Amino acid sequence: MAILSTKSARAKLQVRREPHWTQIGRGAYLGYRAGANTWIVRYRDHDGDQHYNSLGEIEEFTDAKTRAERWLSQITHGARRAPSRGTVRDALCSYVQHLRSVGRRNTAWEVGQRFRLTVGRTSEFGRMKLEAVMREDVEAWRNNLRKGRKPRSVNRQVRAVVAALNFAVSHGHTGRREAWELEHLVDEGEENVAVFLTADQRDRLIAAAPKNLAALLTGYTHTGARPSELALAMVEDFDAKGGTVTLRHRKGRGAQIKSRAVQLSDEGIEFFKDQARRKLPQAALISNDEGTHWTDQQWCDGIASTIAAVNKAAKKPALRIPAGASAYSFRHTRISELLQVFKIDPLTTAQQTGTSVAMIEKYYFKFISSAMREKLNAVKASA
Repeated sequence: MAILSTKSARAKLQVRREPHWTQIGRGAYLGYRAGANTWIVRYRDHDGDQHYNSLGEIEEFTDAKTRAERWLSQITHGARRAPSRGTVRDALCSYVQHLRSVGRRNTAWEVGQRFRLTVGRTSEFGRMKLEAVMREDVEAWRNNLRKGRKPRSVNRQVRAVVAALNFAVSHGHTGRREAWELEHLVDEGEENVAVFLTADQRDRLIAAAPKNLAALLTGYTHTGARPSELALAMVEDFDAKGGTVTLRHRKGRGAQIKSRAVQLSDEGIEFFKDQARRKLPQAALISNDEGTHWTDQQWCDGIASTIAAVNKAAKKPALRIPAGASAYSFRHTRISELLQVFKIDPLTTAQQTGTSVAMIEKYYFKFISSAMREKLNAVKASA
């Protein structure tokens, strides 16, 4: 077995077509192709069949090993004895069948209609093997959808397909989630819309939500995370001693995954301790109803249902949740509180929430200015 853990060791490897392999688990091997500088993982299942997954160019060994372990986790812990290696349309069909099996027949019909419209039988993207799909393929498919559609409509169609593909990968289909992690298209009509919630509105939504969804929303409250960041976080990302939870995101085509350690309050630490209790390191930190990672379709549907229930029960118009509220509203509200209530400076707020000072100024300037006014008044009063 070759030593692949350091760049210097890999630089000495012979350039050849066959990868240099190192074992990373029972029946599991991580390979490196010298010259091409690409990585691959292979796994032998219970029936003796070999399965391969190309990881592409990755600079660091630890990152390649992490990607390999996630793929191995998908194919060894899925609902199937052996991984399913079907097409994109096969993956979408499995999601529709799941919705029917859990009694969500109306949703299954609506989603099926959406898939027939966007990934029909003649779709080249739909006929591709899911494990072979690369980001360029998803982008090309999305670009075809843009003809005659507004960006917000395209974003809705893409979110539905992404939710189905993520579900399929979580349930035994081979594929790389990174391939369809696209930044949403900017819509001029939506660009400057940020729906904020008051603390009371946020608390009422959490109180009305089902248990697992309430936990996810509470997690947003403690971290100000993007919805997908916390939904994809694993137990090993939570550091109880350090009082942090590590979140990751990628923005833009070809962008590297960025990670940050979010500082938690004492209450936040206790909350995440409860979420992590009796779970394996790579399990979902905040689980959905199936005990796995949340998908965007699941939290979007759950929040929409909860908002509808809260608004139906509201006795006064002032108690209604504002139109357009979503999971992102919890992030907006947390950032505004850090600036206005807790008086955290914009630079620290930007670092903790994984954004930039420029974005803070663009969307939350009114909170910065009000906090600044209070500080200036305090200086004048003490002079």
